[in-house]
Amino acid sequence: MSNPDNFNESVITEFRTNGGKVGGYFANADLILLTTTGAKSGQPRVSPLAYTTDGDRIVIIASKAGAPTNPDWYHNLLAHPLATVELGQERFQARATVTDEPERERLYAKMVEKMPGFAEYQRKTARKIPVVTLQRVG
Repeated sequence: MSNPDNFNESVITEFRTNGGKVGGYFANADLILLTTTGAKSGQPRVSPLAYTTDGDRIVIIASKAGAPTNPDWYHNLLAHPLATVELGQERFQARATVTDEPERERLYAKMVEKMPGFAEYQRKTARKIPVVTLQRVG
């Protein structure tokens, strides 16, 4: 994964070609494509993200694989909370909300249960990794 942009582009293309299914590293993961509006550029930015659900909300984790900084998509959602979600072959608008404790901890634990690698991401970084919920609008 030397160039994350090229890697993401291939995942995005495969996701859209196969109705939300991808192989390789994400073969059995539940993925969405999240299109945010760039905080600085105002341009659309697409990110493939693992997710869980909580009731009718989609839950995503701003882990950036345990990096010391939050991912760009997180900053974009803070600036522009309305985003587009692609889930399988469905596409819809959603409003992002950053969760607070104790909900954040509960939702993070739910993701770790599903994808244990997220526990390692939290161990790798000093920052508290944000948890974001996406609620369908309209």
